[in-house]
Formats: sequence, C-alpha cells, structure tokens
Amino acid sequence: MAENHTTDTTFSSLPIHEAIQEALEDHRLTHTTPIQEKTLPLTLSGHDVMGLAQTGTGKTAAFLISLYHYLLTNPAHPKAKGPWAIVLAPTRELAVQIKKDADQIGIYTGLNSLAIYGGVNIEHQKNLLDNAPIDIIIGTPGRIIDLYKQKSIRLKNIEVCVLDEADRMFDLGFIDDVRYLLRQMPPAHERLNLLFSATMAEKVRELAYEYFNAPETVSIESEHGTADNITQSLYHTARHEKTPLLIGLLNKEKPARSMIFLNTKRDLERLSIVLEANGYPNAALSGDIPQKKREKIIKDFQSGAINIVVATDVAARGLHIPDITHVFNYDLPQVAEDYVHRIGRTARAGASGTAISFACEEYVYSLPEIEHYIHGKIPTLPLDEDLLADVVPPSEEALQALNEQKAERLARNGNRRSDRQPRGRPENHRRRRNPHHNSGGDEPNGNR
Repeated sequence: MAENHTTDTTFSSLPIHEAIQEALEDHRLTHTTPIQEKTLPLTLSGHDVMGLAQTGTGKTAAFLISLYHYLLTNPAHPKAKGPWAIVLAPTRELAVQIKKDADQIGIYTGLNSLAIYGGVNIEHQKNLLDNAPIDIIIGTPGRIIDLYKQKSIRLKNIEVCVLDEADRMFDLGFIDDVRYLLRQMPPAHERLNLLFSATMAEKVRELAYEYFNAPETVSIESEHGTADNITQSLYHTARHEKTPLLIGLLNKEKPARSMIFLNTKRDLERLSIVLEANGYPNAALSGDIPQKKREKIIKDFQSGAINIVVATDVAARGLHIPDITHVFNYDLPQVAEDYVHRIGRTARAGASGTAISFACEEYVYSLPEIEHYIHGKIPTLPLDEDLLADVVPPSEEALQALNEQKAERLARNGNRRSDRQPRGRPENHRRRRNPHHNSGGDEPNGNR
C-alpha cells in the first residue's frame, strides 16, 4: 500500500473513522490521491459511486476506506451474522492484493477478511469460513458462488458491495456470475455499492445503474487515456525479428524490472526459455499455472528475486508491483482496452515508466483500434539493424522439459470444469432485509 501521487486534501480532514485513520498514519499516508479526494466525500456520506481512474492511482484504498468506515459506523443487529461486505475481483492475483491492502487498512477495526478464489482446495476455504467469523469476503465470482451454493457463505446481510475492475469481469465472461451474486444480496438501497475501474464501457455503466442505488460517477483521467508519465514507443517489425529486437532492447535499456506481454501461452513458453538461454532469467505467468506457483512468482517479482516476468493478459490486471520500469508488448493486444491495462503495470504511484510495443504482420491490425481507443498515435521508432541481437537457441534439454510440462498440464487439466461457466439462479430464493438498517446509532461494533 504505497503512497501515490497526492493532492492537498489530507485524510485527517475527512470524517474517516479513527480506527482507519490510525492505520493510515502507520503507513504514512497523509494526503489523498485524486480518485480518493473525489470519491471519499461521497462514499463516507453513504452515496454509491462508479469511479474511473487509471491503474496505480489509489482506487483500492478508496473503496477499502469506504467499506471499513461504513461497517464501523453502521452497527449490525446483535443477532445477525455476516459476512457484511463483499469485494468481487476478476482474478486471483487481484483478490490476493486487495486482501493484503485490507489487512493494512483494517488492522485496528476488529473486522476479519478472507480471500476466496479458485485454484486452491475448496475444503480448506470452507474450514476457514466455518471456524472463524468472517466479516468481509474478497474473491472471484466463481469460487464465491461455489461456496454460497454449499451454504458456506451467506449473502443476505451484505451491507457493502464492491466491484473492482468490472469491465475485466465482462471480458473474462464472469458477468453472469456477478449478476447472480448481486441478486442474492439485499436490495441496492440497503447497501453501499461501489465500482472502480480503469475503463468504463457502456455495459459496465448499465450494470451499475441496474444494481446500484443512483450511483455518482467520478472520473479522474480522460476516458481511455494513458498516463502522461509513460514513455510509449512502437516498432514495426516482422514476426521473426521480434525476439532479436526484444533481446537487443533488453541489452540496451537494461531495465531494472520489466514485464513482457504475449497473446498466447504457446508463444510465451517458447519465449521464456529463449530469454533464459540468452542470459535473461525470467518467470512465465499464464492462466493455467498452479496457484502455489503463481503466488511464488508474484512474491519473487515483488521482492526482486526475479526481475522479468513474461505473461499473458491474466497478469495485466491486479498486480501491484512497485518499480516496474518497462513493459514490452511483444504481441500487440487484440483488445484495445488491454493495451491500457498492460502498460499501466509501469509508472505506478506517480513514477515514470517505459512501454515498448512490437507491431508484426500478425497483430498490426490491432493498432488502429488501440490508437483510436487511447485518442492518439503511439510514436514509431525506426528499426535499427544494430538493435537486432544474435539469439542463442534454447538447449535440447530445455525444449524437452517444455514438452514434458505441456503433457503434464494437459493430463492435469483435461477434465477440469471451466470456472467461467454461467450459473443459474436457484429456485425459491427469498431475499431478506438487512436487520440493522434503520436501527440508528453511531458506535462502532468491532466484532459485528
């Protein structure tokens, strides 16, 4: 939870509950970011909000401060049972990061949170839910629905609902799950509803207007824009020149910490072992990496144990890694919005960064859509032959290991059910009004 590019508005000048103020002081967070400055006066007074801002601008802290403040200043009925708040995120990585920030902001509140996501043993998560009162659920829609249908999670007393990166949930096919969960909660006027995202497509606005209570829209950056402190450039290159160009740029730029994005897992795995053979140790991050391995990769990247991650778009959201200096679009994304999210991995918290993209004959067709989306041309640089490095091919042993990993993964995942399968609404579901509303009182109830 790093301090971002700030405004002149201090947290102490806002009517934030003292337990939250103390945690902010511990982390030397004194001044709000622009998105926090505009949203907190609304959310602290109980207004639903749709917040639009680029990544790395403090959206997570904005909705967590709002969430904790609402729960602390609206005591629950003594006989009611939680959880009281739910945060929906599109990826496991984002859910884990939100949980980490929640632990910091909520350390003095007495409220317990739990991250719920697929890829780990569901029985372990059920045990955690059964053995301790959980006030705040943070997680991905599919696994939350699984636990809800197994009666391990209640939703009838949800008082705060947060949708983080809702447009990404549309992209990943989770929106039916999100709608299902929203229908299981109390009516919108009995909840505080918050939505934060880096882009705000019309379908996202329609979702908020349908399930929220007259939400206020707060926009910080120009829609679809990119951060001014990211230096963007583009090379027009043949497909077979991309790897020599990438290695040449790594040799020239010597990035302290970088992410390299590709569109397919197949190309990602091949590039990863080629980079290794050419003296660039790296970690490969894609959608079907086992959860424990994913978590280790992210931890090592955060700590600096590795400084290059080669990733598909599964890592374009939700990774809050400090000091990423360079983002390379080895493949231009095929969805224009993903360009913004990818390059948003750098230049976070007011820092500067570099984004370099390759436009080859396969993916150059995405370029006009991307430039239309960001309202500007990406500066094109000439392809100097001196930049094309001699590439050392991977060893036969590395290629054999890659083939063995593919075979093992196919065997492991062959019968796995997709977590993106739409789910229907159960019959005879009965909504119940949240018992604490209209009860009045301002005293916090830490144990709720």
